[in-house]
Amino acid sequence: MKPWDRYRLPDSLLPLSYNLTLWPRLEPNADGLYIFTGQSYVIFQCVKSTDLVIIHSNKLNLTSFNGHLAQLTAEHHSEPAVEKSWLVPKTHYLVLQLQSSLIVGETYVLHTRFQGELADDLEGFYRSEYTENGVKKIVATSQMQATYARKAFPCFDEPAMKAVFNVTIIHSRDTVALSNGRETGTVDTNVDGESVRITKFEPTARMSTYLLAFIVCDFADIQSIQKNVSIRIWARRKAIDARQGDYALNVTGPILEFYERYYNAAYPLSKSDQIALPDFNAGAMENWGLVTYRETALLYDPIISSTGNKERVITVISHELAHMWFGNLVTVRWWNDLWLNEGFASYVEYLGADHAEPTWNIKDHMVLYDVHRVFGVDALASSHPLSCDEDEVRTPAQISEMFSTISYSKGAAVLRMLSEFLSEPVFAKGLSSYLNTFSFGNTVYTDLWDHLQQAVQSTPGLEIPHTIHDIMNRWTLQMGFPVVTIDTRTGSISQRHFLLDPDSIVERPSQYNYTWFVPIKWMKSGVHQQQFWLLQQTDSNTHMKVSGNEWVLANTNVSGYFRVNYDPGNWDRLIMLLNSNHRALSVINRAQIIDDAFNLARAKIINTTLALKTTKYLSKETGYIPWESALRNLNYYILMFDRTEVYGALKGYLKKQILPLYEHFKVMTEDWNKVPAGHSDQYNQINAISMGCKMGVEGCRELIKNWFRQWMENPAHNPIHPNLKSTVYCYAVAFGGHEEWDFAWRMFKNATVASEASRLREAMACTQAPWLLNRYLEYTLDPSKIRKQDATSTIQSIARNIVGMPLAWDFVRARWRYIFEQYGRGSFSFAGLIHGITRRFSTEFELEELKKFKADHHDIGFGSATLAMEQAIEKTTANIKWVAENKAPVMQWFSDESA
Repeated sequence: MKPWDRYRLPDSLLPLSYNLTLWPRLEPNADGLYIFTGQSYVIFQCVKSTDLVIIHSNKLNLTSFNGHLAQLTAEHHSEPAVEKSWLVPKTHYLVLQLQSSLIVGETYVLHTRFQGELADDLEGFYRSEYTENGVKKIVATSQMQATYARKAFPCFDEPAMKAVFNVTIIHSRDTVALSNGRETGTVDTNVDGESVRITKFEPTARMSTYLLAFIVCDFADIQSIQKNVSIRIWARRKAIDARQGDYALNVTGPILEFYERYYNAAYPLSKSDQIALPDFNAGAMENWGLVTYRETALLYDPIISSTGNKERVITVISHELAHMWFGNLVTVRWWNDLWLNEGFASYVEYLGADHAEPTWNIKDHMVLYDVHRVFGVDALASSHPLSCDEDEVRTPAQISEMFSTISYSKGAAVLRMLSEFLSEPVFAKGLSSYLNTFSFGNTVYTDLWDHLQQAVQSTPGLEIPHTIHDIMNRWTLQMGFPVVTIDTRTGSISQRHFLLDPDSIVERPSQYNYTWFVPIKWMKSGVHQQQFWLLQQTDSNTHMKVSGNEWVLANTNVSGYFRVNYDPGNWDRLIMLLNSNHRALSVINRAQIIDDAFNLARAKIINTTLALKTTKYLSKETGYIPWESALRNLNYYILMFDRTEVYGALKGYLKKQILPLYEHFKVMTEDWNKVPAGHSDQYNQINAISMGCKMGVEGCRELIKNWFRQWMENPAHNPIHPNLKSTVYCYAVAFGGHEEWDFAWRMFKNATVASEASRLREAMACTQAPWLLNRYLEYTLDPSKIRKQDATSTIQSIARNIVGMPLAWDFVRARWRYIFEQYGRGSFSFAGLIHGITRRFSTEFELEELKKFKADHHDIGFGSATLAMEQAIEKTTANIKWVAENKAPVMQWFSDESA
């Protein structure tokens, strides 16, 4: 195999710096194409003898120098002669074959000139379009992670190939240019007969190519200065004028300050720019010094946006700013350790957000949004470990697949567990030493374990049963997690690998045989006990033996990444406690009992009716986290049975349980005229109305229709509170006909706030009319109707609708080749498309269709949704078995309880 046929760069050359000039054209050329031109000088050192220069270059037209695609010069020796040069499209390389070898230790300069397309593909250097005052505007912007910098200029495009970047941008005089560094000067001049402005930026810190960013736009900004750091929020002028950037500006300073203290390291740059883009594939991207966001993740309109929008803005900002140190200052050596970057930011985003909004109790939400969420994926036999060998992640599609729930949410859950058993101060101490040791460099995950181990050893009185390496490797190098079973009759404790489908076969071997070192925090009849470590398959703890009415609850506040099962007697006592005095347990533990029970039942460890019993107390529950946990779990029953005769009885039971919550909020809000004061109460009010309408609570449907009708009659005045808009829009469209749909479409096209447009876009998928849904599916293929960044999520929204699911499935199958070519190669959201469409699949016929779909498109493939395809087949198989075994008892239980 030739070096240029391998996806990884040879280790013979080391980049030191780049001088890069780019000129994006914001007007189409004679062929109707938007282009950019540029030139790059990369200075590199030869560290191993070689007669090859291999550098990444993809989809760029390179200018010839004396018949070669680049020019090579030496700093101190005679110029190395190029024998031939060529491009390798498969591995994205530009290759120079030299007549003689480069000299080890010598520095060389590679000069390229190039032209690329400023396409609307959301990758590399691309264009984003929007309309302002009836005029089409173009933004040139960038997204380099993970492997797209090579589409903007020839570069050594691997995270360990850090260098200093000197960036110059040529742009029209009525626009502003931004990059990672601070602008050092602008000159107005003429180039090739055009009046332009040339903006130069300060050299960047030593950094990876995937963190580069360049933007040319005519946006406006608001700014503040904090400790000599210039903080700026950029967006469309109308959005800035409407003060949609104010909230982001207000929280950025406090969050940066929190991280400086937490990491014990100063913010490493001179400025912090954050910009909201009309077209953006990811939620946000942590480019060093110039963070890019979807508009919904950075902009907040106090009049139009909801509490949920506000929480999204603060958590995403907090996540991206966490990366300024962890990920950017210190970067993983290769993408196989991506979980460390993303899992870490997904954990500490809650700490940063909690510091800026201390009254929200936002740290509790991590259990719902990360821990419970990833349990579902990690309980499959097709899951994968957090960390894998470098050679398992080579191609761009394999790299893209690493950006998964496992990397983000399991990474966060496991690091939170580590922080819990070490204590936050010890965890932060180890982090600080790790960041200060490896500043501007690259690491592997074991480097972090080393520094945390040092922190443990320098903390008097802190004892852990094994080294950090030994404990954590079991959580990161093997997939899945344990279910811990406690028998309170004997005090015996055991663990085993938890699988949602107990009959599935785990093909991935584990050197640890699927056992873990499990830190168990627990309480006995309300009294917290000393932490217990389960270090083998079975052990015993006589303190967990109970008598009389005593009860045991393990994994308090879900600080550990595992599920808990008990003997039947203890389950009964916990359920009795919920029914008699549920506030004796924290909201997180009430949610945990429900979530564990439902999932243990799905895995056939306890019976289904025991899980259903955990929901009986809900008629007394007003807390958001337990209700949200219950509704997510009951949603599985809805998905499995909403096309069967079970649904009537299920609906009857849920109506009975939700009614007291609906009435509670009706009174609290003075007949829906006030907003609940508490942050999580505002979320639970949405649950009350949403489930109330879905299950047919009297008056709910009329309430929603009335609100929406008022808006239709006076479009300039929307009477619906922002928190309730998603729910009201969806049900109003579902209960209405094409008039309501067409009104929603008009409002969507006219929306000036991204979060409002997003809500309307989702709501239009709620219609029950097949012809409207089919028309809407067609719209997803037309970027003038639905933006490319929103196409796959719109199809998923349609698939969530019981009427829309078969239509979306037919649509995707019929147009797979086109959809794959548009979104499949590297789009993060692409895997979600397969998950979204197949969620209800629970019949042999659907399984056969799924397998046929996989076989029929073997030639095209599934790109970054390859694993999602395997998981869909696995989940459907499990669903079929579950329905066959549970349909009759579930039907019986709901019938009895709803009577």
